[in-house]
Amino acid sequence: MNTEITIREAVKSDIPVLLQYEQEVVKAERPMDPTIRSSDVTYYNLDMLMENPRATVMVACDGDKIVATGYALEKPARHYLDHETYAYFGFMYTEPDYRSKGINGKIVSALQDWSTKAGLTEIRLHVYNDNEPAIRAYEKKGFKRHMIEMRLRTES
Repeated sequence: MNTEITIREAVKSDIPVLLQYEQEVVKAERPMDPTIRSSDVTYYNLDMLMENPRATVMVACDGDKIVATGYALEKPARHYLDHETYAYFGFMYTEPDYRSKGINGKIVSALQDWSTKAGLTEIRLHVYNDNEPAIRAYEKKGFKRHMIEMRLRTES
């Protein structure tokens, strides 16, 4: 493991690794969400995110190896809020051997910088209630718990 972690914007040639990491995110979230299908699942349209001028995909690299990911996407806000759009952060993943080293924080900082340059003052993300390590990491970066989504599965 290199000591110098670099953060850069993802490029098309990164997509095979990013697709692998996407599946790791799905695998990690399945135990926290019984509604995720057991068959093949994809969350992100990486091509669309990379081509969108109002989005960015960032990667953290240890040398040439991608070890963490994240994206920011401008989304429209609800009409009654004090902002018209906001930055939504997603695809927050760090390889297990690289966790607890502040790398996710570096990705979040890079995404925050991008959001600021894009004129976005509100930033939001979703995290599962049971994912305490992730919640603590986001709280370290200044995020506050905001809303709890409730669900109920009824018999059909």
